[in-house]
This record gives sequence, structure tokens and C-alpha cells, in this order.
Amino acid sequence: MAPERLYLFDTTLRDGAQTNGVDFTLGDKLTIAKMLDDLGIDYVEGGYPGANPTDTELFAEDRKLGATFTAFGMTRRPGRSTSNDPGLAALLEAKADAICFVAKSWDYHVRVALETTPEENLASIRDSVGAAVAKGREVLLDCEHFFDGYKTNPQFALACAKAAYDQGARWVVLCDTNGGALPHEVETIVGEVVKVIPGDHVGIHAHNDTEQAVANSLAAVRAGARQIQGTLNGLGERCGNANLVSIIPTLKLKPEFADRFETGVSDAQLQSLAYASHTLDEMLNRAPNRHAPYVGESAFATKAGIHASAIMKDPATYEHVSPDRVGNRRRLLVSDQAGRSNVLAELERIGLGFDKDDARITRLLEVLKEREAIGYAYEAADASFELLARRVLGKVPNYFDVEKFDVNVEQRDNAVGQRVTVSLAVVKVKVDGETLISAAEGNGPVNALDLALRKDLGKYQSYINGLELTDYRVRILNGGTEAVTRVLIESQDESGERWTTVGVSPNIIDASFQALMDSIIYKLVRSGAPA
Repeated sequence: MAPERLYLFDTTLRDGAQTNGVDFTLGDKLTIAKMLDDLGIDYVEGGYPGANPTDTELFAEDRKLGATFTAFGMTRRPGRSTSNDPGLAALLEAKADAICFVAKSWDYHVRVALETTPEENLASIRDSVGAAVAKGREVLLDCEHFFDGYKTNPQFALACAKAAYDQGARWVVLCDTNGGALPHEVETIVGEVVKVIPGDHVGIHAHNDTEQAVANSLAAVRAGARQIQGTLNGLGERCGNANLVSIIPTLKLKPEFADRFETGVSDAQLQSLAYASHTLDEMLNRAPNRHAPYVGESAFATKAGIHASAIMKDPATYEHVSPDRVGNRRRLLVSDQAGRSNVLAELERIGLGFDKDDARITRLLEVLKEREAIGYAYEAADASFELLARRVLGKVPNYFDVEKFDVNVEQRDNAVGQRVTVSLAVVKVKVDGETLISAAEGNGPVNALDLALRKDLGKYQSYINGLELTDYRVRILNGGTEAVTRVLIESQDESGERWTTVGVSPNIIDASFQALMDSIIYKLVRSGAPA
């Protein structure tokens, strides 16, 4: 039997834009739309033309995507005609392949929020869908609050959905707008809907307020729905929407779905999933979720030595799918809980040649455990572990020496009389016998030290020009003002490669300096810089 087609609808640019702290520019929206198109998404919802200048400009031109570019908006307002509603007019004039209307399907909302009658609500749905169909547009209707509405008045909720379908809507989308439905409820209710509307015209739009949005989406598919709406990384108001980054690989890699359905995402496109997820986070200036399913840095990370030993024999022992299928990689963490298997596997991954019987491997394990005992955390600092291993095995060039550094923090009045705190760092390094002194001001002592350290490294400067710090985390390991501090620094280079380094000291500046130094040296090692 030929597999059934499942359609993926992304609303990152519309519903995802309602996330607290997210504000997409026109350029952002165009970039993300292209990325979603490249991923193989069927529908890309761009926004609400007429609601704001960005969305109005977005729909002013034909974007020529392979995906169905979709405009979002409300059905005609109660008491107005389709020819006398500015919002509806903006939707009909937008350069979009499809229009997704949103309409109430809970009689409580019709009465309280819209202050109109059930009959007028149904007429609004019919008139709006009919007007868009007459314009030659593909039409979707988001049945807002459908599951809550169905529980209290199933006849009215179904009538709303049926009104859109009867007027020619391609998709009738059942929305768990408040995010409170549970998978068994979704499966039961969708099962009832598809008795009235064919399942290949029914979609699901789930919110994540009970951490069930992905499960609810899959439950809807099991019950007969054939379109899934969601967002990249689960963006969305409140607790977010169904996360397409989790849904897509589940559909592609889990036999229950993969054997029955096909999507527009190819196996090759699936391998770009982690890249798409991390790229969106980078655009939002936030660190990717390390524990995200499938694409997170920890999704295929193993810490226990016995687990690592099994994985080296057969990865399927502790991996539910192969990480490379989604563009991720296996990580065998090294820590005080790790065994020899973890260390050997990580040395093999980073390409360090070794003899497993080499006494230096035993020494590396000893040093690792000693340093973890005083606060270092190499499971979270892959680059620092690689440098530690290279040093024990005698394979890190001496690129430069920092002879001294000085950091000062001064509070003073600036030129306009404002009280400001300024940090100044001076670093003295020796490269090939030449002494170089650099100074820099920063918005804090660590920032100033970072800028000064990377300001002039002589012949190595060209290797670090693309280096930037993307995250800085501090943890106090014990109490009191004399507490030991652990600093983790995440860095990125011009190619998009990321790595993390660690420093530990009772002095936060010293700990930060250790992590900064490791970051720079790691970049030089990976770039093949000459000693």
C-alpha cells in the first residue's frame, strides 16, 4: 500500500513571533522562510498582512517559494460584509498562495469575546472562506479553541468546521489554543471529526501548555488528521507551539509513522534539521537548548562508562536513532564518572592517534579525575578536554605566552554627568620572541580581558579574527566570598563551529582567563596554525 501524505505547516513567523522577546525583522522573516523551504516544509505562514508594517511589506511581493506561502487573518467581523471589512480586504489582496483564517469554534468565546451569535459566527466563516475561494486562493480555517469548544458543545464546534469545509476550504485545522488538551482527548475528538470531514482535509494546531503539544499532534495523526501545524524549536506564546524539530524526525524515523506516511522532507533535508534549529537560535541571540530532543548537544551524549562501552560495540544499545540522520553527532562525555571507554572513544572522535595500552592514557584518566575533583567539568567543555588530552599526550604547540595581564574596574562620571562603571584590561603576550601589549575597554572585566587578549596575537591574528564568544556561564562551587568559581565559555568561529571551554579558580577573572585561553588555543589547533 502506498504511504499517505502528511503535510507540514510552519507558523514560526506568525505564531512563533508571539514568543516573549522575539521580534522578527523583514530580513529575519525572509531568511527563515527560505530555510523552511529548503527543509521541505509544505506551508510557511508568513504573518498577518495589514496588522503591522513588517507583515504588510512581507506580503507586498510574491516570494516565489516552493512552499505554499500563507497569509493569516480573521474572518469578517460580525455585522460587516466581506466587501466592507478592511482586514479581510488586506488578506485577499496579499501576495500569498493561501489564506489561513482564524475563527471561534467555542460558543463561549462567540458569546463573551465576540459578543455575537452562533449563527453570525457561522455566517462569517462561510462568507470569508467563500470570498477567498472565489479569489482562487487555497483556504485554511483555524478553528480556535476547538477542543475546549467540542467538550462543551460538540454540535457547534463541528458546525464551524463543517461550514468551512462545505465552502471549499482545503484544510480545517483543529486548534488546542489554550494548550490544555491531553493526547487521549485529542485522539478521541479528532476521530469524531473525521467521520464528518475527510481526514485528508483535517489539520492539528497544538499549544504546549501541558508539555503535550508534540504528543497531541501525533495523536491527531493517528486519529486521521493529515496536516500538522507547529514551529521551529517550539516557539510560540506562553509555553510555545508543537515543536516541528521533534515532530519531523519522529514522522521520518519511527516505523509507526514512517511505514504509513510520507512528508515533503527528504532524508537529505532531514540531515539539515539540527542546522536549521541552531540557526534560528542564533538569529534570536540565544544559546541552543542542549537537551532538545534529536538536535540538542546532549541528545546523543553518554556519560556513564558502561554505556559508552556498549555504544562502542553497537550504538543501538543506547541510541533510539542514529544522530547523523538529523545532523547531530554522538558525544561520549568524559568526567569523573566516565570510564576508560569514554576517554578512548572521545580520543578517537577528535582524531588523536593513540595506543590503547599507552601508559599516558592511564595518566590522562588520573589527571581528568583530579581536575574534576577540584571543580573542572569536562563533560560540558569538549574543547578543554581535547586540549587536556593533547597536553598529556604531548601534542599542543606553544603558540604564545601571556607574560602578564591587568584588569581594572573604575566607577566615574562620564562626559554627560552619568555615573558609569568602566573596565580596562591590558595584556602582555610574547609571540616568536616579540612582545605585544594590547589594551581594551569592556562592559565588564571579562569582556575587557577577552577583547584585549584577542586584539593582537601577531602572526596568529588572522586565525582568530572570526572567533567570537557566544555564551558565558558562571557557577559558584561552594559558599562564601572565597568560593571556588567555575566558568564555562562557548565560542564560535566563522564557519559556525561551536565549542566550550572551562576554567576554575577562587578568582572569577582567573577562571575566565583560563577558559578564554583554551578557546583561543583550541581555535589555533583546529585551524592548523603553525607553531
